[in-house]
Amino acid sequence: MTYLSGHDVPAAPAGTRFRSQLGQKGIMRIPGAHNGQAALQAKDAGFDALYLSGAAMSASMGLPDLGIITIEDVCFFIRQITRASGLPLLVDGDTGYGETLNVMHMVRAFEDAGAGAVHIEDQILPKKCGHLNDKKLVAPHDMAQKIAAAVKARRDLVIIARTDAAGSEGLEGAVARAKLYREAGADAIFPEALTSEEMFREFARRLPDVPLLANMTEFGRSPFFTAEQFQAMGYSMVIWPVSSLRVANKAQADLYHTLAQQGSTQAMLPKMQTREELYKTIRYYDYEALDASIVATVLPQAGVQQHSRNAA
Repeated sequence: MTYLSGHDVPAAPAGTRFRSQLGQKGIMRIPGAHNGQAALQAKDAGFDALYLSGAAMSASMGLPDLGIITIEDVCFFIRQITRASGLPLLVDGDTGYGETLNVMHMVRAFEDAGAGAVHIEDQILPKKCGHLNDKKLVAPHDMAQKIAAAVKARRDLVIIARTDAAGSEGLEGAVARAKLYREAGADAIFPEALTSEEMFREFARRLPDVPLLANMTEFGRSPFFTAEQFQAMGYSMVIWPVSSLRVANKAQADLYHTLAQQGSTQAMLPKMQTREELYKTIRYYDYEALDASIVATVLPQAGVQQHSRNAA
């Protein structure tokens, strides 16, 4: 399959497909994919939806996750991932890139680029990774206004409101904000950086019948849980936001160290994706076959060419 062939492109909008998966029984497992190659590998592993992390995008550009990247930067990543995989993509919308009109512009731009869902957080700039300290939050009603603006701007995009309030305002503050954001029109709620199973369970208990997103990031404040455990705690979605980038970066560091020390990559061959594996992943042969099929159909027949010359 290739995105160049019209019948290989999903007919339903990405938001509709994301919403459909969210409505199915069981928890949505949404791994992070930091580029088109990672998206294809996740798809081949059997995943049906993907996540695009602001931290992963920033890091892949050599930048910290401090709200530096722009809407157009993100759209570049959205387009490559959705074109490559065809899967509905949940995108990290950071703080919405400004106030209400900026949020509306972000929603339309992300939707046009192919996103299926976006989450918006209640931090102020410069925002920080949700598992760091000293995060500053906007007033709850200001955030609710952003959510309402996002809902007004979207066509099919699923809008998820993230709150980072647990660290500074406690569980009570996070729940109160979540309820307000839900009233403003959020389709789901993302409580960031909860620190125990009890907090995860209590948050879900306080918001019955509300789809909830859990973040299973490594090296953060939340303990490790499996997808099944999150489901049992009352969560509808779980993301592993930066895992693919972390694994890829560690492998690249090992490669460069080996190359610097030995002047050769030969020792790294067992850890490398082979040329054949690469071609299979990126559907090289599908593109080659598509190209050959189109060329074969447009070649004029010899008889037609002779008739044309005689007529001239």
